[in-house]
Amino acid sequence: MSFLLGLTGSIGMGKSSTARMFVEEGCALWDADAAVHRIYAENGPAVAPIAAIYPQTIQEGAVDRTVLKTLIARDPGALKQIEAIVHPLVAEDRNKFRENATADILVFDIPLLFETGGDAAMDAVACVSVAPDIQEQRVLERGTMTREQFEMIRAKQMPDAEKRARSDYVIITDTLDHARAQVHTIVRQIRDRQAHA
Repeated sequence: MSFLLGLTGSIGMGKSSTARMFVEEGCALWDADAAVHRIYAENGPAVAPIAAIYPQTIQEGAVDRTVLKTLIARDPGALKQIEAIVHPLVAEDRNKFRENATADILVFDIPLLFETGGDAAMDAVACVSVAPDIQEQRVLERGTMTREQFEMIRAKQMPDAEKRARSDYVIITDTLDHARAQVHTIVRQIRDRQAHA
């Protein structure tokens, strides 16, 4: 049986880079954001149901995330309707991955793992973390959002300290080498535990 490891962390903490390190260690990775991209893509399973209620969000046969974000910002009730369509489809995508993956450790990269209660389905949870000033610097360096937008997102997410406290492993992502060493240790510990189970 594969070991199910949830990987979480707030915006700008280095989760994507850390997820790739788990893949380098031979783990299989399921990425929640990538799953949303798949279901929103042309002919994806979310296109028809979203088109039925918000046809203006469909561009060239795919859900346009920018139009969707604008719609949700204007109409708070829209988010609940979209989530009612998207969440079951994302869960289906995740289950399909679980059924077909053959690696000994399956890593589930889910930004809102604790917020959605997804941690209950995992054998353990690893949280990526870094000092708040580094987090802010990383996000603003991307050039995709303002400080205000970043603060708004950070305010909506569970505080980093709480995520760390609820996790089985904490990966400090101050440098790539430090993060990689911690990932290696975690994978080795899980494999040792599996071998003696």
